[in-house]
Amino acid sequence: MSYQETIDYLFNVTPLFQNVGAGAYKEGLSNTKALDEHFGHPHRFFKTIHVAGTNGKGSCSHTLAAIFQSAGYRVGLYTSPHLVDFRERIRINGEPIPEQYVIDFVENEKEFFEPLYPSFFELATAMAFKYFADELVDIAIVEVGLGGRLDCTNIIQPELSIITNISFDHVQFLGDTLAKIAAEKAGIIKKGVPVVIGETTPETRVVFQQKADEVGAPIVFAEDTKFVISSNPTFKDGHVGRIYQLAPGIIGQTTLYGELGGDCQEKNTNTLLHAIRQLIYAGHMFEVGHILNGFANVCHLTGLMGRWQVLRTNPTVICDTGHNVGGIQYIAQQLQQMPHKHLRIVIGMVNDKDIHGVLKLLPKDAQYYFTQASVRRALSAEEMRQQAEKAGLYGNAYDNVTTAFEAACQDADINDLVFVGGSTFIVADLLASDKFGH
Repeated sequence: MSYQETIDYLFNVTPLFQNVGAGAYKEGLSNTKALDEHFGHPHRFFKTIHVAGTNGKGSCSHTLAAIFQSAGYRVGLYTSPHLVDFRERIRINGEPIPEQYVIDFVENEKEFFEPLYPSFFELATAMAFKYFADELVDIAIVEVGLGGRLDCTNIIQPELSIITNISFDHVQFLGDTLAKIAAEKAGIIKKGVPVVIGETTPETRVVFQQKADEVGAPIVFAEDTKFVISSNPTFKDGHVGRIYQLAPGIIGQTTLYGELGGDCQEKNTNTLLHAIRQLIYAGHMFEVGHILNGFANVCHLTGLMGRWQVLRTNPTVICDTGHNVGGIQYIAQQLQQMPHKHLRIVIGMVNDKDIHGVLKLLPKDAQYYFTQASVRRALSAEEMRQQAEKAGLYGNAYDNVTTAFEAACQDADINDLVFVGGSTFIVADLLASDKFGH
């Protein structure tokens, strides 16, 4: 099989969550354990850091990987979903897994895994762990796919666990209260393994504390000690980044430049600095320069896309993968702060999100271009338009992301701001289009 034929096989033979949603979710770890045993428990051959949370886990995972790379480590990075190419999910030092490795894995192993009927994510996780072991990585940053307790990444025994925050998402699987969702995420907390919690609410904090006490895991609540005093966006070379003011003595200097420019990155950065301190306690020798370089060059070092990413200027075009209330609240706030004459928003969502909660947060003075991503879970553009109208948001519906984006750009003058988002898959369709050459 060619690489494209192999990817088509994976997408069609295994249930893919981004396409079918609940039908792809398999509760329990039986398949994961069977695959792990078949491949000789590859995750035991390298150190790991486990990252969970509702929002921010991708940014945190990539930034940690960038810092380790800057310090000279050979770093595996496993994240999801991908935006343009499956290989984005599995990287070593920023380089995606080779096409031939993916082809060989499927051709050589499908006789074993086909009878298991694994989910796409179960198979991708097994592939990632085997690849990292084969390539002798020093450490792997492993992002949870969904939840934590029953996520197939949860077979690892990390040296640090990180839970960024908890908000409402995937409630059909994780629970309909923040406490229930926190309990699922807290499933990655393991005996004796330090855990850093980024943000809490009164009902989630007690869940994390109880779980840590139960298994004897040292726990750090990053919000209790603000290593980041404040931050401000900065715009240079067509890119939005952030300048952070740090408490004295945290990394040896009191300013830090971060390549990721979203408002949400202030809390992510505070969480990361606490995580870095725990890693230093564990014996990792990070110099100040390694930390600075990782934060300043995370996209270049790891290939991260879609986090408050400036795609064009004149007019400014920004995309962001934030897709739930917890993420959109920062985006809506930042859109109002960005200089612009007119705000034009290209937006679509999938049908299992809190559509009404998101719509309530969006600015009413924007012109909207409602659209739908090329996944089966996508809410139709017309349904999105109708629901938005009830929330006081107005615009036209477009059948696909490219058409909606073209309409927004045609309407815009050089001082306008065009934002594309609402779903990871809206951003994925935009970046995969011939507009941006991916």
